[in-house]
Amino acid sequence: MKVDNTQLYDYLRNNKVIDEATLKPLFSQAQKTNIQLADILLKEGILSEADLTSAKAQMFGFAFIDLSKTDILEKTLQIVPEQIAKKANVVAFAKKGKELSVAMVNPEDLQTIDFLRKKTGLKIVVHIATASDIREILQQYQKDINAEFGDLLQGESDAQGDEDLAQIAEDLPIVRIVDTLVKHAILQGASDIHIEPLEKTIIVRYRVDGMLRQAMSLPKTTGAGIVARIKVLASLKLDEHRLPQDGRFKLETDEYKISFRVSILPVFDGEKIVMRLLDEGSQGLTLEKMGLFGEALEAIQREINKPNGMILVTGPTGSGKTTTLYTVLDILNQPEVNISTIEDPVEYRMENVNQTQVHAKIGMTFAAGLRSLLRQDPDMIMVGEIRDGETLEIAVHAAMTGHLVLSTLHTNSAAGAIPRMVDMDAEPFLLASTTNMVIGQRLVRKLCDECRESYKMTPKEVDTLSNSYNLDNIKEVMVRLGAMKKAQEWSDVPLYRKKGCSECGGLGYKGRRGIYEVFEIQENIEKLIVQKATADEMEQQARKNGMVTMVEDGFYKVIGGVTTIEEVLRVTKE
Repeated sequence: MKVDNTQLYDYLRNNKVIDEATLKPLFSQAQKTNIQLADILLKEGILSEADLTSAKAQMFGFAFIDLSKTDILEKTLQIVPEQIAKKANVVAFAKKGKELSVAMVNPEDLQTIDFLRKKTGLKIVVHIATASDIREILQQYQKDINAEFGDLLQGESDAQGDEDLAQIAEDLPIVRIVDTLVKHAILQGASDIHIEPLEKTIIVRYRVDGMLRQAMSLPKTTGAGIVARIKVLASLKLDEHRLPQDGRFKLETDEYKISFRVSILPVFDGEKIVMRLLDEGSQGLTLEKMGLFGEALEAIQREINKPNGMILVTGPTGSGKTTTLYTVLDILNQPEVNISTIEDPVEYRMENVNQTQVHAKIGMTFAAGLRSLLRQDPDMIMVGEIRDGETLEIAVHAAMTGHLVLSTLHTNSAAGAIPRMVDMDAEPFLLASTTNMVIGQRLVRKLCDECRESYKMTPKEVDTLSNSYNLDNIKEVMVRLGAMKKAQEWSDVPLYRKKGCSECGGLGYKGRRGIYEVFEIQENIEKLIVQKATADEMEQQARKNGMVTMVEDGFYKVIGGVTTIEEVLRVTKE
C-alpha cells in the first residue's frame, strides 16, 4: 500500500506527528529526488516502521494491529491457506463467532479479501500490520525439517530391493517430505526443482525467476525414498537405476493446478531429479503482458495474421521462446483453423490443438513428425525447434505451400537467424520469400513494485556503462520512443534499482518480463538475404526500418522502472 508523498506530509503535519521544521526539508528532498517520503523517514530514524504503518492505517480508515504483541492460535493461523497467506501477505490472528480478523500489508487487495470470505464463510475484518511483523508470523507456517520428518531423517534406510522401494514410496514420512518440497516450490513461484544426490547429503535447489538457489539439505538416507516416491507419481520404472527416465504428473487443489515434468538422470552418487513446474491454472499470457509494445507489437500482429510464411523465435535456452509461441498459438486458436504441433516435449496442453510428442528412439523426429503433419490438412504448424537441415527444408516448403509455420532457433540475435539457416543449407532466395519475421528475446527479472527505489547514475557510472553500450545510439531510440527528452543527459534520467521487502522475499525482484527485437522481413531485407549479407548488415538495415534492438528495448524498460541495468547487462552480454 503506497501513500503519496503529499498525502503523508499533510497527515504528519496536521496531526503534529513530526514538527514542521523537521518535516518540511525532508518532504522537499523526497520531491526533488523522486524518493518516497516514508523511506526517508525510516532511513533517518525519525519514525519506526510501526509508527508509519499506524499513520497509514489511520489515513485510510483501517485499524492498526501490533502483531509482535499478539498471541495467535495455530488453528486460527491455519484458517488462511499457506499459499494465499504468503502470496498476499495476509495472516489470520483472531476469530470471534462469525468474524475472522486478518492483518494485511495491502488492505486494498479486495480480490484476496473476497476469496477469504468465500472460502471461510466468515465476515473478514481487515487490519493493517507492518510488513516485518507479517513476515515474522508467516514463518510459523514453516516447521523445521528435522522436527517435521522426525525419525526418518535420523534413521537409516533399510530398503533392500525394489519391493522395499515401492513400500517406502508410500510411507507417510517420505510422502510428507516430497509434498513439502513441492509445496515450498509452488509458494516461492519456482519454475524448476532440482534434487541432487551428493556423497553425504541430498541438496534441494529451486529455480525462481531464472536463478537457481539452494532451498534445503536433507540426509543421504532419504534419497532412495524420495526418488522412489517421485517415480511412483510420474509412473516411471522403480527398478531402473542405470538409464535416464522422463515422466509427468499433476497436482490440483483449490489454490493451484500444476503439471510437473520429471527428468531422472543417473549420476555418480545416485539419481538426480529435475522437475519443471507448469502452472496450468494461470490465466493466459498476452503479447502485451509479456512486454511487447508499440511498433514491435503491431508488426507481430500483422505477420501472424498472414495465411502463410515462417515466423521464428530465437534466443538461448530458458529465454521464453516456447512461451512466446504458445501465446501466438493461443491468439490464432479459432474453431475454423486446424493447428498441429510437433514438440519435444509437449510443455502445455492446449484445447483444439493437435499436439505431437517427438520420440527420436523410434524414429519420430521433428522432420518425420513434420512430414506427417503436412498430410493432416493443417492451416498452422508449430515445430518446437529447428535443429537440422532436414527439418528446416520441410518447414520452408510448408511455408511456401500455404501454411503458417512457427518455430524456434538457437541464435544470439534475430538477424543472426538468417545466416544460421543458410549454414543449414537453406537457399537464400527461399528464405527471403518465406520468412515473415524473426523475434529475438531474453527474459529479465522484474523489479518488485512495492520496494523498488529511484536513483540517478553518477557521471562515473555513465562512463562505465558506455564501455559496454553505445549510449548515444540508445538515447536516439529512447527519444523516439518518448522515454527521454533530447536535452536530457543519462545522469539526469531517473532509473530504478532493487531494494527488497516482504512482498519479494527480500530479493528486490518479483516475476520476469521479456525484452525483444522484432526483425520484420521487409523488401530491402529480402534483397540483403538473397545477396547473402551478414547478420550485422541486415540488423543495420532493420534499425533504419525502425527495429528496436533487444538492448534498446531493455533500456526502455529500465527507464520505465520494469527492470534494472544490471539485469539487461546480465542477459545481453555475449
